Amino acid sequence: MTSKGAGTSFSQKSYRLTSDSEKPKVTGIVNEKLLDDYLQRIFPSPDQIPSTTASRKPLSFQNLQEHLDQLLKEDDEAEESEEQTVEGRLGPSTVVLDHTSGFEGLLLVDDDLLGVIGHSNFGSIRATTCVYKGKWIYEVLISSQGLMQIGWCTLNCRFNQEEGVGDTPDSYAYDGNRVRKWNVTTTNYGKSWAAGDIVSCLIDLDEGTIAFCLNGVSLGTAFDNITRGSGMAYFPAISLSFKESVAFNFGSRPLRYPIEGYRPLQDAPTTGLVKAQKLLGYLKNVLQLELDPEEGKLVERESSTWQLRGEPTVLITMAHIFNYFAPLMCKVYLVEDVLMKFLLGILETDGSEESYPLIQQLLDLMWLLMEDYEVQECLKQLMMSLLRAYRFSPIIPDLSLQMHYLRLTIAILKHEKSRKFLLNNVLFDVLRSVVFFYIKSPLRVEEAGLQELIPTTWWPNRFNKEGKETKEVKEESAEERLRRRAYERGCQRLKKRIEVVEDLQVQILKLLLNNQDHNGGEASRYIFLNKFRKFLQENASSRGNLTVLCPPEYMVCFLHRLITALRYYWDEYKASNPAAAFSEEAYVPPQLFYNGKVDYFDLQRLGGLLSHLKKTLKDDLASKANILIDPSELQAITMDDLDEDDESATSTAQRPVAALAIGGALARPSWLSSPTLSRANRFLSTAAVSLMNPRRPLGTMEKVKIRTLNVEQRTEEDIEGSNGNEGLLLGRPPEEPDQPLTENSLLEILDGVIMMYNLSVHQQLGKMVGVSDDVNEYALALKDTEEKLNRCPKWRKDIQEELMKSQKVFSEKLNHLSRRLAWINVTIYSKEKMQDIYWLLRVCTRTIEHGDRTGSLFAFMPEFYLSVAMNSYSALKNYFSPVNSMEELPGYEETLTRLAAILAKHFADTRIVGTDIRDSLMQALASYVCYPHSLRAVERIPEEQRITMMKNLLAPYEQRPWAQTNWILVRLWRGCGFGYRYTRLPHLLKTKPEDANLPSLQKPCPSILLQGHMADLLRSDRDMAPSFLNSVLNQLNWAFSEFIGMIQEIQQAAERLERNFVDSRQLKVCATCFDLSVSLLRVLEMTVTLAPEIFLDWNRPSSELLLRRLAQLLNQVLNRVTAERNLFDRVVNLRLPGLESVDHYPILVAVTGILVRLLVAKRATEVLLADPCFQLRSIQYLLGQPEPSASGATPPPPERKHFSLQSYTDYISREELAKVDQMLGHLSEESKQAAASTLPTSEEDLCPICYAHPISAVFRPCGHKSCKACINQHLMNNKDCFFCKATITGVDDYEKPASSS
Repeated sequence: MTSKGAGTSFSQKSYRLTSDSEKPKVTGIVNEKLLDDYLQRIFPSPDQIPSTTASRKPLSFQNLQEHLDQLLKEDDEAEESEEQTVEGRLGPSTVVLDHTSGFEGLLLVDDDLLGVIGHSNFGSIRATTCVYKGKWIYEVLISSQGLMQIGWCTLNCRFNQEEGVGDTPDSYAYDGNRVRKWNVTTTNYGKSWAAGDIVSCLIDLDEGTIAFCLNGVSLGTAFDNITRGSGMAYFPAISLSFKESVAFNFGSRPLRYPIEGYRPLQDAPTTGLVKAQKLLGYLKNVLQLELDPEEGKLVERESSTWQLRGEPTVLITMAHIFNYFAPLMCKVYLVEDVLMKFLLGILETDGSEESYPLIQQLLDLMWLLMEDYEVQECLKQLMMSLLRAYRFSPIIPDLSLQMHYLRLTIAILKHEKSRKFLLNNVLFDVLRSVVFFYIKSPLRVEEAGLQELIPTTWWPNRFNKEGKETKEVKEESAEERLRRRAYERGCQRLKKRIEVVEDLQVQILKLLLNNQDHNGGEASRYIFLNKFRKFLQENASSRGNLTVLCPPEYMVCFLHRLITALRYYWDEYKASNPAAAFSEEAYVPPQLFYNGKVDYFDLQRLGGLLSHLKKTLKDDLASKANILIDPSELQAITMDDLDEDDESATSTAQRPVAALAIGGALARPSWLSSPTLSRANRFLSTAAVSLMNPRRPLGTMEKVKIRTLNVEQRTEEDIEGSNGNEGLLLGRPPEEPDQPLTENSLLEILDGVIMMYNLSVHQQLGKMVGVSDDVNEYALALKDTEEKLNRCPKWRKDIQEELMKSQKVFSEKLNHLSRRLAWINVTIYSKEKMQDIYWLLRVCTRTIEHGDRTGSLFAFMPEFYLSVAMNSYSALKNYFSPVNSMEELPGYEETLTRLAAILAKHFADTRIVGTDIRDSLMQALASYVCYPHSLRAVERIPEEQRITMMKNLLAPYEQRPWAQTNWILVRLWRGCGFGYRYTRLPHLLKTKPEDANLPSLQKPCPSILLQGHMADLLRSDRDMAPSFLNSVLNQLNWAFSEFIGMIQEIQQAAERLERNFVDSRQLKVCATCFDLSVSLLRVLEMTVTLAPEIFLDWNRPSSELLLRRLAQLLNQVLNRVTAERNLFDRVVNLRLPGLESVDHYPILVAVTGILVRLLVAKRATEVLLADPCFQLRSIQYLLGQPEPSASGATPPPPERKHFSLQSYTDYISREELAKVDQMLGHLSEESKQAAASTLPTSEEDLCPICYAHPISAVFRPCGHKSCKACINQHLMNNKDCFFCKATITGVDDYEKPASSS
């Protein structure tokens, strides 16, 4: 064996016998008698072997091997009997899942044939061994809590995609998802299971019973009188639905919960177990006995104080022990049952910190005295056993089990050589070490001991009957205050215990991020960095294998621990380098996004595909960042050009290496382990930089050529840089400071943390809010039940009894949920976790700001930076309250303003090309202006940016998705418009008060400042106003026409006798078109109010046309909506679900708002009255004046209520109503005068297009005629003549020639 590491290495063979020539070297230090006493104490003979001094030969290293062989010989004699067939069992002695013939459906089976993942509707699989007599047990480790049926079946059972274990005769199953047992029929049984539970399946073929246990607690007999007799043998079996996963333990590892009298299907390696226990006893003797050669005596001591001093006698003794012990430690059962228990015992006996040195020295001995492949296999099995034990440990109040396993993991990882081996080969390749950073949430709070920890439960009562948070704070009663304080004390107790576990998890990460351990190769941090990048790639790739995707609940915990460890090292570096930045000022420098040093896989960049950006921006890279793209990079690889066959060949070639790394029979629950994914990168690999002259500092005008380099090939120098090589920071733009922020490796970890948040953490944070929502729902239900109980007459005992039952159920559920919520609030929504997410938000805002300064190179930034900035703010605002308030965070106002500036600038940034990210930015801005705090932040950004934002919002709607833009403008106006101050739709409060909460509306918070910017822009830019308003009028015409068409279809469908229902999707689209029409009308009202001259100042070239178009549309809307017993009226009265927002009020008040602002001008009144669609009765309808019935028509029923704005005095002020009344009087008078002064016009003189106005324009060159309104509107979109399609070159005024009479 060659020398390993920095220490001295010996061959194992040299320890077995010592030659005469070597003897003085040993006995010169320790005399023969002392050596004999020492070895006799270390290797005591059993009682049956005589050991008197007279009858035995003194022990020395020459005969120690013979002595050891004699001691262990009796164990070998029992080995033959162990191999004999056990009665009652048929099949191979090594029990695995039958992946050749014993399955149905599509399943993913792990390499060890013990783990399985469902990959079809309802797949089934059985084991290779069956039992027909006796009492047997096996365990199932539940990795996901979904639909599964676990139990026993016979060979005759036939399963399919619909029927599984328990659905056929002679198959029996337990289903913890639905809490039932299955044998053709089903009944309630057991408890619900959760991920991390262990189900024990027991069969007693002597009594004919089947039972199940959950985490060692019996669920009772599930089935009795099962079929037995000739030909009846039972196989362990499972059926599971898509993505559900479990791992079986038939006895290949020690059972976690053995049951007395029941035997595992696979026998334990008894001989190896006895040998290992004996050898371990000898090892303990060495640790507890010290040689004192000077005094010539043996000294007993505490094993925790033992030190490896290099005494030859001790080393050679140890070598003899390890000669036998090492081969046994490659077997998973012995590692878990012997070695892991021994190491845990050291921690239990000697405490945590004090016992670490002893474990370090034992690991030194293992690396010294065992072959490399032996110690590597042993460490791998030990870590897998630790991870499995940690994950499947039950939650108890003090979390001591979890702490115990984490402490041992820390002790092992403190050993440098072991840590580097595990990082390189195990932690991210064979198993998923992210499990070590997860704290599972208890589904059954009583078993987790939360009742003792939080004896008093409490839940907030801040909600009214509609489920909305009440603004008025109700006085808290003394009893409620006591309950709340007791509950908070319980939560604090829980938090302290969980923080201990979190601190241990952070310690593990600090060890993995150590960059000072350069002995024997690369520092741990750089190994971790490359493995972490591959971990991100597996989870980011849409082609990711189901078995390697990390569950989002694990990602959340991993993210928080990684942030803590990252900030620790960041601030530690700052302490020794004053020029560096604190972690509070952290950001990711923009050069990481374009210099190719960090692999972003195939994630989208802001400017599109990386290959496209490299080609289009290569000149900017050269001029701004001194970077030249390697010509081969430009020619080569786009995703479509990659050769799939080459990829497959690479993957196949690397597969045997992965299989070798896995070794032996491993149980890999769910995704805990998988072969290394060594597939070739489909797209740009992580690029490293080849400096043309690496030993010289980079000159200002030198260009650096970049080439691609695989993740695994990167070294510390590639990352950190040296001798003029800037590493990850190559290509620094002139806008970036010379001084580095921190170590480059920490920057890449920070980048990975942000990517992790984007991958799945944000979605998980939103998902866990559901528990809080459940608490609110049950609290409302309980409150409602208690109110009903108080109102219930005393003589109605039956109703009282039912209400009391409901009250009890709701109270029990709330007690359970409030304790579970306490756990979730501590582990996911605590103040510290909120500060982590806030830190990420600030990092992203700084990164985006720095990237923005690089000009066109900003396009290289991955899209997820903008996504995380928006989503983290959303999480802080929506998920962490009301437990923690965002407003209490330091620098809250400044951060809000900086994020507002980012949204305002980049929602219309031409450097961003992705449709999805542009939509997300628009939606985020729309949400931002909804709330007073964030709207004030938008108003605080620099004036130039505010004006640019408003200018982008006023761009023509045809050139982009316009609905969100329109909503932003509407929200800036809400609270200023006519009757536009409501928070609930007024018509719903009148007709269906119980449903008034359906359309959720924020409290109005208009922005006078931004309205002023809008008015200034519309007044000053003569081209902007007509293009913007023309697009608004076009969209209004489209939206309202679509709405009318849809309600016609709805009306027809509702009137059919044979089919009296309407498609819900159609109703939703119809309601959306109505809402769009209302919002477009509100934007027109806003424009008319802020800048009326755009319509009324006819010195502007487009004012007359805009005013006529507006009048035409307003008349169209009024006529459609106000005609009694017409289409709109009938559909509104149907009160269809989904059309709650469709009513007279929202649309008529919007139209009224425009009219009262517009008709103050005489010119506007003339245009409105001149429109052929104008009807005075539509205006009268607004104030509830009924339409005069035609002669002979049936008068409307007297009980029918007419719409009237006067009915909504809570939402419309007296002044507003007075203006409507005044407007009606004005229009009535003006219409009478217009009718009296209008001269009859012959049909020949009317415009042949609209037949509403006289001919007033003639076209050049064709000479055709129309009115000015029609031709002006037509020419905005088309230059061809209405009639002959000739291109119109000009329009002249037309005057009718005098008649020749």
